[in-house]
Amino acid sequence: MPLSRLNKEQLEAATAKAGSNLIIASAGTGKTSTIVARIAYLLKEQNVKPEHILLLTFTNKAAAEMLERVAYFFDKDTVSKIESGTFHAVSYRLLKKLGKKISLKQPKDLKMLLKTIHARRRFDHIDSPISAYQSSYLYDMFSLYQNSTVDLSFSQWLQEEGSEHGVYYDIYEDIFEEFKELKHEYGYVDFNDLLIMMREALKKDDTIKFSEVLVDEYQDTNTLQGSLIDAFDKKSLFCVGDYDQSIYAFNGANIEIIGSFGDRYKGTNIFKLNKNYRSTSKILSLANRVIEHNPRLYDKKLEVTRTGECESPKLLIYNELFTQYQAISSLIQVAKTPHEEVAVIFRNNSSADGIEATLRELGIPCKRKGGISFFDSREVKAMIDLISVVVNSKDMMAFIHTFEYAKGVGAALSKELFEALFKLGDGDIYQGFFHPKDIANPFKRRAKNYQLGLFDDCHEFGSVSRFYNEGFNEAFLSNPILKHARLSVDGAKFIYKFYQYMQNSTRIKHPKTLVNHIMSSEIFSQIADFLATQRATRKDGSVDETAKKESRGRIFRKGHLLKDLAGGYSSSERFLNALTLGSSEMSEGDGVNLLSVHASKGLEFSQVYVIDLMDGRFPNRKLMSKGGSLEEERRLFYVATTRAKDKLALSYAKYDKIKKIEYIHSPFLKEAKLIT
Repeated sequence: MPLSRLNKEQLEAATAKAGSNLIIASAGTGKTSTIVARIAYLLKEQNVKPEHILLLTFTNKAAAEMLERVAYFFDKDTVSKIESGTFHAVSYRLLKKLGKKISLKQPKDLKMLLKTIHARRRFDHIDSPISAYQSSYLYDMFSLYQNSTVDLSFSQWLQEEGSEHGVYYDIYEDIFEEFKELKHEYGYVDFNDLLIMMREALKKDDTIKFSEVLVDEYQDTNTLQGSLIDAFDKKSLFCVGDYDQSIYAFNGANIEIIGSFGDRYKGTNIFKLNKNYRSTSKILSLANRVIEHNPRLYDKKLEVTRTGECESPKLLIYNELFTQYQAISSLIQVAKTPHEEVAVIFRNNSSADGIEATLRELGIPCKRKGGISFFDSREVKAMIDLISVVVNSKDMMAFIHTFEYAKGVGAALSKELFEALFKLGDGDIYQGFFHPKDIANPFKRRAKNYQLGLFDDCHEFGSVSRFYNEGFNEAFLSNPILKHARLSVDGAKFIYKFYQYMQNSTRIKHPKTLVNHIMSSEIFSQIADFLATQRATRKDGSVDETAKKESRGRIFRKGHLLKDLAGGYSSSERFLNALTLGSSEMSEGDGVNLLSVHASKGLEFSQVYVIDLMDGRFPNRKLMSKGGSLEEERRLFYVATTRAKDKLALSYAKYDKIKKIEYIHSPFLKEAKLIT
């Protein structure tokens, strides 16, 4: 059993009595082993049924790895009954069990939707020296608001945050009221909505009960997640975290949640894991020297378990920024450490660009987490959107994204076309295309409201006769959407290809077959041609036909990879939801790991380089001025350095010759006593 492998501190925590238990698990102290042992203890010693255990983690990968270790000691059927995963994945599954219909959308999709609402507003009638928030920033602010409070309205929260946008509050509130109505109309749910829906469902439904809820990375929970934990009907709570590794304040993480645990739960038991099994004594000593400058929420002292000779952390100083990247790449090239065991950790994405370029110049393979992944490429997103409109004919965002490739059809017009088809089909654009209702004018008129920035927008109609010689069939030509005055011939041709795709795809149930159908469709052929042409266009505007052909080939190779991934799913809906909930955790390739500090969380490597340790870049003074703090930056430094098991190098440059900026070293290097 896992209990036999624990040290005294871990064993005490893993066998704690049911109740409110907080485990302070410092870096490298075996928190995963403790959680695994706790689950085993509940199953074997306490006879808790597996379906009565809930494990909440911050990545689905972490949950899977923990349950894989539990499976060493219990049969697969038992382990499969444990409810586990991220807050969002668990909420999605439980809501589906309760019969809720959910069309989960990524933030980038809903930002587009909000943009179409925001674009209808005018703010110039308000006399203010302060400009209104742009739609993308407004969406981010609203998301942070949802994560940060459960009691205040958006306007009240903005006011508490010191916003000077009071003159726009009524418009902002009205924008989000319309946004909420549109999401409800089309069944859209974002990640915050999932948690809010789950919390509200738990208030009304008493069928979801757990003997124990276990929470990993508890220090990173935000107020919304905290309210969901409280909403679960549970007999026992087992939270594991480390306040020194709380690094998600930008996303609403509230360090006070772990700090006030004892005050919020009666009879709290607090356990501390202090024995570090990961890093050498010299690496750990450096990390501790820095983090001890932060306030101590709970007393703790990390103890080193590794013995023997070890290298001291190195400070690498360079005269110029790019010289730093070249030198570190050269050090990696000659080192004996396997590339997969090397990590370069950075605070800013601009740092990653330089190190990636110099590594590739030397022929050193590397993989970067945080860059454009397979799932972020435009061709893959286009294929996913074409799957989405088949799975859910109410998916306006997939429709709008697809029509980004239609000449002369922007986001506003594509939204109007979708709304018209939606109206013609009684809530189903497939019916709107092939069995439209008899409606003379399916296009919405916008209500006028001067105070809220809404003004009249009249629709004019054009003659369908302009499309008679384009080869469209009679049924398509009779559709009222072709009367839109702003619809061009090129736009109508694209709609017709979409029409043909929809006609031939609705019968396809298996996602692998559907992806294959997409790749053979005229509409995807046009999208692929658009992207290939764009990527092969020279600076003088001419097109390199050889490069275009190669680019088109790469686009379709990605399609075949997506088809292979789809083969593991029985339905297109399940495939789509798996991509939405888990694609951010998937990474490709081998080689040196290029990681932001946030992406490095929970990982460990034999050799670590923490680069660009200049004041202003790390700590990031710009982000600190926007609501961050030196304490949070110091926790980021602590996380970065404690990823190293054997070797740690810290580097900075004195000058950037491109931007002509002189730098001084990070204050953390002085706190680490590497600089006097």
